[in-house]
Amino acid sequence: MSDVPTGLWEEGLAELLLRMGGRFARVESRRRMRDYVRGLLGPVGRKNGWQLAEYAGHATPDGLQHLLSRSRWESDEVRDDLHAYVAEHLGAKNGVLIIDDTGFVKKGTTSAGVQRQYSGTAGRTENCQIGVFAAYATTRGHTLVDRELYLPKSWTEDRERCRAARVPDDRVFATKGELARAVILRALASPLPVGWVTADSAYGQDSHFRRFLEDHQLSYVVAVPKSQQVHGPRIDYLIGQAPPEAWQRLSAGSGAKGERFYDWAAARLPAVWEFDG
Repeated sequence: MSDVPTGLWEEGLAELLLRMGGRFARVESRRRMRDYVRGLLGPVGRKNGWQLAEYAGHATPDGLQHLLSRSRWESDEVRDDLHAYVAEHLGAKNGVLIIDDTGFVKKGTTSAGVQRQYSGTAGRTENCQIGVFAAYATTRGHTLVDRELYLPKSWTEDRERCRAARVPDDRVFATKGELARAVILRALASPLPVGWVTADSAYGQDSHFRRFLEDHQLSYVVAVPKSQQVHGPRIDYLIGQAPPEAWQRLSAGSGAKGERFYDWAAARLPAVWEFDG
């Protein structure tokens, strides 16, 4: 955003918020939605209710909390509008859908889906929520386009707990892979042109996930563990058979622990696999 003139950026944001405003029946909800989004994008140290309200000029966070907890609007309809908006501004026939999950560290036990579970964000087991996300990327830019909250069995098997957190009664347990497939199906049904899908080894090692992509004729690059079998042998065995000249070392960009390098096989190994072993 730093490369975009401030006035042009403000004009574009105002147009987007006006476009989304139709999903909010009451004028108060529309105003609070705009204040909330501007707060999330603004220079607010911690994105909690009090600080977002203060940034928006509200005396208390009550209005923003009402927007998120009690106001009537359909988040899935806003997501559909987002799909259309992103397709217009970033869409390209070779667009890449990037699937990944991330954790949100939480205190307490009442936030929907919270429990002690592994968080890749924290790098350890924490009391947290897990969300499965989809980002869309082309040479024109990239942005998040969809999400699904992962609900562990400790939640889906306790309907009273779900009702207290306002989780719909028809929400049943789904694995992260199943949630990812639902997100991809929504993207395919949207105006987004998707040419490729990519994901880390949590999804790449799932044969059902890979078969799903193949059944929908989607090209993909996924990470897999070194124990992954390819037509019998393990990948680490196949890697050991490849001569040094068969490999190229490429950077996948900077990560939390520095530059992320991957060794790609230029020969002998299937081109649809990415190796993290």
